[in-house]
Amino acid sequence: MSSADLGRALCIITGASRGFGRTVALQMSRLVKPGSTLVLAARSGDDLRALQVELSGSEAGRAGLKAVCVVADLGQKEGPESVVKAAAGAFSEDMEHIILINNAASLGDVSRFAKDFTNMADIDSYLSFNVSSFLCLTAGTLQRFPQRPGLKRTVVNVSSLCAVQPFSSWVLYCSGKAARHMMFRVLAQEEPDLRVLNYSPGPMATAMLEEGRSRTGDPGLKTLISDLYSDGKLVTCEDSCAKMMKLLLEDKYKSGDHIDVFDL
Repeated sequence: MSSADLGRALCIITGASRGFGRTVALQMSRLVKPGSTLVLAARSGDDLRALQVELSGSEAGRAGLKAVCVVADLGQKEGPESVVKAAAGAFSEDMEHIILINNAASLGDVSRFAKDFTNMADIDSYLSFNVSSFLCLTAGTLQRFPQRPGLKRTVVNVSSLCAVQPFSSWVLYCSGKAARHMMFRVLAQEEPDLRVLNYSPGPMATAMLEEGRSRTGDPGLKTLISDLYSDGKLVTCEDSCAKMMKLLLEDKYKSGDHIDVFDL
């Protein structure tokens, strides 16, 4: 493993079927050594299989990269378990790097304000997919691939400015991102051998931001999002992902830090 590549890796990517997660899979495939495997998890089987076909036909695929699809709902107990099981099946003893990219997330109901959430089931459902599964998948991966000589382990939380700054009518999303952020800060303290990164990719032209533009309840925030589009201030998935990959390759960040794309 060198600063030019991420080694012979087993890389788990959640939310891999579209948007930033799909871009991560494509760029990651170019930075791992032959013999590596990408475990691609998402709810959309058709989109995952299309990505798998693209990766198989790429230069990396022809050189020996494998892509494994896991169609799973991470909000259900079986979801994280199925991802860890697939990763265990894809692992080989000559792999030198375990990478987990926790990208899967949902926006939640941004049409309402904090005082409107009185149904506990709605909140539990959101937190199950965005927070509980995040911790369970991370913990399951670390348990299945414990520390040992010659094996590097890296976990990434695809975070957001919303993890550290409040936005009106985005109470679910901000709360979920803040919880994930703190979980990884704690993890960095508990596991000094582990490389832990909270990476905020910035505002990107994804389906999630489009949903935010159309459904946000706070008028000021809705205008701010629309202005990002009209003023050309969105970050492309490709540019943001490339900066994240540079962080992982250089490996100089302080474990547990929150790094925003605009800091780079």
